Amino acid sequence: MNKLAITMNFFYNYYIIELESRDKMIFESRLEKYRSKIEALSDTAFLEKKDLIKKEFLIASENELEIYYATHNEYIYTKANILIVGITPGWHQMRTAYESVIKSLLLNKEKEELLRQAKVDAGFSGKMRLNLCHMLDEIGLAELFDLNSSTELFTTNHELLHTTSLIKYPTFYKGKNYTGHVPSINQSKLLSHYAYTVFPRELEKLENPLLIIPLGKAVEEAMRKLQDEDKLKNHSCLYGFPHPSGANGHRKKQLYENKEGLRKNIKKFSEKLEKE
Repeated sequence: MNKLAITMNFFYNYYIIELESRDKMIFESRLEKYRSKIEALSDTAFLEKKDLIKKEFLIASENELEIYYATHNEYIYTKANILIVGITPGWHQMRTAYESVIKSLLLNKEKEELLRQAKVDAGFSGKMRLNLCHMLDEIGLAELFDLNSSTELFTTNHELLHTTSLIKYPTFYKGKNYTGHVPSINQSKLLSHYAYTVFPRELEKLENPLLIIPLGKAVEEAMRKLQDEDKLKNHSCLYGFPHPSGANGHRKKQLYENKEGLRKNIKKFSEKLEKE
């Protein structure tokens, strides 16, 4: 099947993909479609791009954009109070998610637990998670929930935090991690579908008022658009939070400049929670 056919198939058949689980913690999972292909990777000692970024895992494409399957954004913490939104899972998160799933399949874990573990392992994994938690502590998020550190959101207090991506699955432009800029989301029907149709459906699964933390300008712009369209309901957005990527060499300066305003907005959210 050529790329155009895959893309057209995506648009015409998206709404009939396997919504095979009635469990509200699982969001539009495609796992069963790819399970056998993932199991075939179990003898691979170290996963490389050639193992995962290939047509067997390709979901859709548009011009030089390609979207591939990964599991970790298919599990939802429905009772969360915090929502951290990145642009799309990068290669590192993608590989970590596959490593997690392969291990879970070998241990014969149930589907829900498999997807949950993939989220725990892969969500903003690596150095990015360390940077993220450090900055969240700096603006007082841990204090809001009586935590010693924001790292507990990724360890002992998972239920408070839901992590996801505006573009649900790993997306690459010209073979590199898609950054949200070229092409912009609004320039792409494929990206717009995920950002403005799929993401709001995921948001509907979350039951509590949320403090939404968008990572990066592209995600902020999308959140403002959704807010203008009244699709964020009773949620609050923490605009101005620096992207935690190591590639963002200005994040410390940005945090210093925006810290006071970010702390004030967290306090406002705290007051909202107290009124609920």
